[in-house]
Parts: sequence; structure tokens; C-alpha cells
Amino acid sequence: MSWLAENLALVGRLAWDHLMMTIPAVLLSLLLALPVAWLAHRWRPGRALLVALSGLIYAIPSLPLFVVLPMVIGTTVRDRWNVVAALTLYGFALMVRSATDGLDSVGEGPRLSATAMGYGGLRRFLTVELPLAGPALLAGLRVVAVSTVSLVTVSALLGVASLGQLFTEGFQRGIQAQVVTGIVATALLAWLLDLALQGAGGLLLPWTRRTRGTVGRAS
Repeated sequence: MSWLAENLALVGRLAWDHLMMTIPAVLLSLLLALPVAWLAHRWRPGRALLVALSGLIYAIPSLPLFVVLPMVIGTTVRDRWNVVAALTLYGFALMVRSATDGLDSVGEGPRLSATAMGYGGLRRFLTVELPLAGPALLAGLRVVAVSTVSLVTVSALLGVASLGQLFTEGFQRGIQAQVVTGIVATALLAWLLDLALQGAGGLLLPWTRRTRGTVGRAS
């Protein structure tokens, strides 16, 4: 506790740096996954292939990806946006399946009703299909967020500031309290981000709250 008290400002700064790489990666992974999920949902013969190829990205080891990616996007290895780009790819790999399953869960009835009301394809997707797939998208996004918080720590091996720096420096200097602080701070950040997404989901998808409440009263 004494180490934490003496280095609270450092932990806070690293947590902020950690969060500033996590949030863009999570949001970008969602934006990139939606078009692919829509294609996988509409193009049934290619659904399995698109989902499988997207998922394979997650099998790429993180450190080699951090090193190779700058050659593609024109950054440096220690650039924060290099880390964000790599994390976006990992989030995309996880999010495509969740988004595809979410769109698949939307019944044919709402689509036919929207079409009968004169909705075009884009308007129907944005105002009917996407909101109804919202709970599945939120569940996938929560998994992506927690996974991304964990993966950001690897960036410390590249010299990019994050909570992972507490692991590497604590291990090198033999300060166990620093390592434990890094572990706890990372887990706490993931938990708080998950809570924030839950809260945002409750605001953006209010009908899910009513559904849960009805189920709870019925039981």
C-alpha cells in the first residue's frame, strides 16, 4: 500500500493512457465489424467463410503484429496508433461473429413490416434491424472491451505507456507491489469499462430493461 500511495499519480496517468488506447480500438472494431456482419448475414453461402476468416485474425500473436503493422499503416512500432490499429483488428475478429449472430436473431416479421411501410434497405437496417440486434451487439462489445483492456498491457513491451508498464518495471526491479498494482488496476479498469457499457446499453436500449423486468416479475 505504501508503494501505491507514493505512486498514485503514476498509476492514474498510466490508467488514462491505457484507456485512451482501449476506447478508440473498441469503437473502431464495432464500426468495421458491422459491414462485414451485414454481408455475412445477407450472403448465406459465404457466412461461414467470412466469420471464420475474421476470427483467424485473433490467432495472430500480438507482438509480431505490433512489429509488422507499422510497415502497412506507416507508423512506428512505438506509436500509440500502431497499438490502437492492432487492437482494432483483434476486436474486429471477436465482434464479427457477435454482430452476425445478432443480425441473424432479428425475426423476419419486423423486416417485412418495415418493408411494407416503405423502408428502404439502409433505413430498415439502421432503424429496425440494428436496434433489435442491439442486445447481442452489446454483449459482444463487452467481451471486446474486456479483451482489449487486457491486450493493451502488451504494449508496454514496445515502450508504449500503459498499465502494462507496471508489470514490466515491477518485474525488472523486483517490486512485487508494483506488479500487483498493475494487475489489480487493469482488472479494475476492465470492470469499470464493462459497467459503463452496461449503463450505456440501458440508455440506448431501454426496451431491454422492460423485457428483463417483465421476465423477473413473471418468475
